[in-house]
Amino acid sequence: MRRAAADLDAAWKSADTAPGGLVTAIAALADAPAGVAIARLLPWLSDTGWLRGRLDAALALLAADPFARPPLRMVGGGNGAAGGLVLADHGAIRLTLQLRPFAENRTAPGTAIFVPGGAAIHVLDGGGAELRAHSVAVSAAEEAGGFTAKGAAPCHSRPPRPLRTGETLILDTARQSFTLQHGAAGARRDILFLELTVQPPSRLPIRAYDIASGRLTHVSASRRDSSFRAMALALLRQLGRTDAAPLFAAEAASEDFAARWNAMRELVALDPAAALPHLAAMAAADPHPEVRAAAAATYGLISLPSGETGREGGGGPGSCTSPAPATPKPAGRAPDPVPHRAPHRAPCPA
Repeated sequence: MRRAAADLDAAWKSADTAPGGLVTAIAALADAPAGVAIARLLPWLSDTGWLRGRLDAALALLAADPFARPPLRMVGGGNGAAGGLVLADHGAIRLTLQLRPFAENRTAPGTAIFVPGGAAIHVLDGGGAELRAHSVAVSAAEEAGGFTAKGAAPCHSRPPRPLRTGETLILDTARQSFTLQHGAAGARRDILFLELTVQPPSRLPIRAYDIASGRLTHVSASRRDSSFRAMALALLRQLGRTDAAPLFAAEAASEDFAARWNAMRELVALDPAAALPHLAAMAAADPHPEVRAAAAATYGLISLPSGETGREGGGGPGSCTSPAPATPKPAGRAPDPVPHRAPHRAPCPA
C-alpha cells in the first residue's frame, strides 16, 4: 500500500508539473497581480474532471486497504470543524477543496475576517446554506503600511442570501469577506467548495471585525513567514525558553508592525526583565503610533514605582504581582494595540 500511494503521488506530481499541468499554471502566475492570477486559473475550478479522477484514485486506495494514506495533504478539520485538502500550492497561490460540515444548532459566525489578496470560490454543493457578505473600505495609504486601528473603517454586512450550488464568487479579500450559516428550513447538508486564494506579501494586516457592531476587534500580521515565526515564538514562550530571548527581540524589529508587537508581547510574557529595554526602545521610537502607545503602557505595567511590583524591595523590572493600573491580558500577555472583543478565527475565505 505504501508503494501504491508513492506511485500515485509520483503520477500526480508528474501531471502537475508537465506543460499545461496545475502547478505549472500556478508557477507561471507567481508574480502576477491577484486578479490576473485568479482570472487565468478559473478553468481549474469550473472544470472539475481532473479533481474527480484524483478523488476516485484516492478512494480506490482506501477501498483496497482502509488504513491506506492517499497522497493528499489535509488542512483543518477534526471534531466537526471545517477542513479540506490542499490540491496545489506555489508561492502565494493555493487551491484547496474545502468542507464545512453541517451541524444542528450551530450559532451564526460573529466575526468577519479580511486578508490581503484575492480569492475565487466555486461552490460544488451549497448544502442549503446561507451566505452573508461583508465589506470594509481600505485606502491606498493603509495598503502601503499606514493602517491604524483608530483610523480603520467599519465593516458593513449585508443580509444573508442562499448559497447557490455552481456559483463562483470572486473576492478582493482585503475588502470583501463572507460567512456561511445553515438556514432555518430546507435541505441542510455539508457545504463543499473549491477555494483558490492568492495572498502575496502585504503591509496591510489581517483584520477581524465584529459583525454585529462593525467594529475592528483584532489585527495580525498577514505575511506567511511572519505567521510561521509567530507560531515558533509562541511555542518557545510556552516552553519557557528564556535563552531564546534574542529571537523575540529580532522579530520585534521586523518590518510588519503587527509582527513586531506580537513578538514583544510574547517576550514580555516569557521574560519581563529581558523585555524591558526593548520595550523602552519600542515606546520611544517604533514607527507605528499605536505600537508606541501599547509599548509605553506595557512598560508602565512591568516597571512600576517601588512598592507596586510585588517584588521584595520593589522597583525594577519584573512581573507585576500587585494590582496593576489596567486589567492585564490572560496568561501574562501584554496589552494588544487593538483590544480583543471577539475570538480570532481562521481567515475567511482563505
